[in-house]
Amino acid sequence: MVITQAKKEKRGTNLVEGLLAVWESSVQATHLFLREGDVERLRPFVKQGLQEVPLLFYAEENGAPCAFLGMDSDSIEMLFVAAEARGRGIGSALMRQALALGASRVDVNEQNPQALGFYRRFGFEVKSRDAVDSLGLPYPILHCTLSEKE
Repeated sequence: MVITQAKKEKRGTNLVEGLLAVWESSVQATHLFLREGDVERLRPFVKQGLQEVPLLFYAEENGAPCAFLGMDSDSIEMLFVAAEARGRGIGSALMRQALALGASRVDVNEQNPQALGFYRRFGFEVKSRDAVDSLGLPYPILHCTLSEKE
C-alpha cells in the first residue's frame, strides 16, 4: 500500500474517477440505509468535494486507488475504503495521517454504526446531532470531536 497526497492542481479526471469508484464501492458496502437513486444523486457532490477539499490523501494497491481521506483544516470531510480493501488497516493508516495533521472533528451518518465505531476507536466522541444531512436528506448526522486526553 502506498499513500499519496493529491495536490489540488494535480487531481486529474482519471484520479477523481478512480476515487469516485472507491466511494461507490464503500457506500454500497456500508451505507445500506440509502434509498434507490441516492448514490446517483450524491455523486456530483462527492466529485466536487474530491476536486475542492484542501487536503486529499489516497491509498493505492497494485497501481489503483483503494481508499481516500479528505481534510479541511482540522475536519475530516471524507474517508472511504473500497469494499474489497476493508479490514486491512488502510482506513486506519489514513486516519493516523489525518490525526498527525491535527484532525479533531468528523461528521458521520448515524445509520453507519461501523463508521462511528471506527472513529470512536480513535478517540472521537459524539457532541451533537442533526436530523438531516447537509442536503436535507433524512439521514441524521453525528458531529464528533476528538476527546481530550487526560
